[in-house]
Amino acid sequence: MGLFSFFSQEIAIDLGTANTIIIQNDKVVVDEPSIVAIDKIKNKLIAIGSKARQMQGKTHEHIKTIRPLRDGVIADFNAAELMIRELIKMASSKNNMFTTTLKMVICIPSGSTEVEIRAVRDSAEHAGAREVFLIHEPMAAALGIGLDVEAPEGSMVIDIGGGTSEIAVISLGGIVANKSIRTAGDDFTREIQEYMRHQHNLKVGERTAEAIKINVGAAIPDIEDPPADYMVRGPHQMTALPVEIPVSYQEIAHCLDKSIAKIETAILGVLEETPPELYADIFKKGIYLAGGGALLRGLDKRLSEKTNIKVHIAEDPLHAVARGTGIALKNVDKFEFLMR
Repeated sequence: MGLFSFFSQEIAIDLGTANTIIIQNDKVVVDEPSIVAIDKIKNKLIAIGSKARQMQGKTHEHIKTIRPLRDGVIADFNAAELMIRELIKMASSKNNMFTTTLKMVICIPSGSTEVEIRAVRDSAEHAGAREVFLIHEPMAAALGIGLDVEAPEGSMVIDIGGGTSEIAVISLGGIVANKSIRTAGDDFTREIQEYMRHQHNLKVGERTAEAIKINVGAAIPDIEDPPADYMVRGPHQMTALPVEIPVSYQEIAHCLDKSIAKIETAILGVLEETPPELYADIFKKGIYLAGGGALLRGLDKRLSEKTNIKVHIAEDPLHAVARGTGIALKNVDKFEFLMR
């Protein structure tokens, strides 16, 4: 191992709308919410990740919290660059490494436009990367789940993240049919906020809606091991007096129904486009579910009933895409044809 390679750093980044995960040497070294807090007067970064997340919805006029990614793509170029730079620093400090050069593999939604792809590449280069490889999310998810993407057989992967839901059929190292829709975890959170306002006259912030989703989120109104009702506190819309309301998982299943139906429609659309030979493989092997959305109670059952195909939840679905990006980084030469 030469001196140059000792000082060089290779990292894989799952740049997500909700969380950004950095993998180095097969280990998750950073797993932080994709959010930054900025001092508006000094135009200076105050906090990133979980520290910035704690400030969300609780700031005064001098501090602004920004989520640099929306719908899976960079919405605020400056904030994204600051976030990537700081997270790389975080990863380096954990390994006590002084680094000179960076090779990065970053995953992007399969429906990204050229402009969106350019924004990711530019942000990474400005943050210090010398070499940037981009890989599509469903391909990274398939690698992370442990599927043989180069085999001459069809595999179907659904990755429900924060900003996008990626549905793809993969065979021979390429994407045969795919759809990237902007209905995902963030939409579920917004639906819950709306529902609480309309149904209970209760105003809740993004963080509370997220907590409701995690504690009592469900895709079907009858699950085998139901969670206990979740108590939500907040101001009544009309009186502004404090109220406390129990929320059940059935309510959330009802409130998320429309969003999940959109994902189901997209899945059926991809299955329609799938060549019959690959369809037969998928029917035999089943569909694989990854991303944070895979943790929604009963979602696998609902999708399985809709498609008549068995649905498997990936092991550790939150990190499947990041793990796959790490595998692509280790085998850049082998998987270079998958990247751009």
